[in-house]
Amino acid sequence: MTRWPGACRFSTAGLSNRKSQVANHQYVPGFTSQSINSAFRHYSCCLRHVYLDFYGLKEPPFDITPNPRFLFYSAKHREAYNHLLYGIRERKGFVQVTGEVGAGKTTLCRALLEQLDETCFATALILNPALNPDELMKAIAVEFGLRTTGLDRLDTLAVINEFLLQQLEANKESVLVIDEAQQLTDDLLEQVRLLSNLETDDRKLLQIVLLGQPELRDRLNNPRLRQLRQRITVRYHLFPLTQFEVTQYVQHRLEISGANGTPRFTRPALWRVYHYSKGIPRLINAICDKALLAGFVRQTERIDYRTIGAAVRELEGCFAA
Repeated sequence: MTRWPGACRFSTAGLSNRKSQVANHQYVPGFTSQSINSAFRHYSCCLRHVYLDFYGLKEPPFDITPNPRFLFYSAKHREAYNHLLYGIRERKGFVQVTGEVGAGKTTLCRALLEQLDETCFATALILNPALNPDELMKAIAVEFGLRTTGLDRLDTLAVINEFLLQQLEANKESVLVIDEAQQLTDDLLEQVRLLSNLETDDRKLLQIVLLGQPELRDRLNNPRLRQLRQRITVRYHLFPLTQFEVTQYVQHRLEISGANGTPRFTRPALWRVYHYSKGIPRLINAICDKALLAGFVRQTERIDYRTIGAAVRELEGCFAA
């Protein structure tokens, strides 16, 4: 195991103290808020790279990017995934999956898209739907690989319709996934509903998946959107992980990253991770990443209750003087 004996000589804790002093308008010779913040970011980044060697890991286990390779299939995540596949394969037209911020919806979405064989499915993914109706229609067309230069909304819709018919003739399903769908205005949701009208006598040309925060459910209860709501026949709400699942989740991500017994999270540490994160995967990742950094600075492979406390304080911006 590689050791870094000099790691504690200049730690994030020291920089954190300097940040606190500057924030409280205390004079710190040779330091400004800009220089401290820059050094803090640089030092944390460097430590993050070297802690992989310290723990014997091949890659960071707790990145917050939605990497489907790291997807932990809890019972509820497996059920959400199965709802998505069922809705698409059975051509239900609309599928709605909701969940709190950071619950894992986007990771599920990326895992779904990887599962859909390109020889059988044409897919389009809209990650930021905060657009006007013209922009949304063009974004969908571009995601399907279509040219829209110089076309208005009706022309763009016609191009999309022609493309969907071509996919049908090639015996391929077309799938549109809209992430962060709670950002869609009523007008945009109506545009999405109109897209679902593209059909033949016996089947829908486009399967539409709406992923969003709980506000999406509230939005769809608006009487103005009852036509859209009635068309959504597959729904699932993704709940946070339980305390037992949090333990499994942490171990799963460590194993994917190449961990072989280290680092080791104690039971009290995992309890604290659960109670801070409330079972939200993104928060679990954030606190565990900070905890590994703190463990490296302290030169310990054992992540205990106290180490999680230090990670929580850093995440919350509460630094000891």
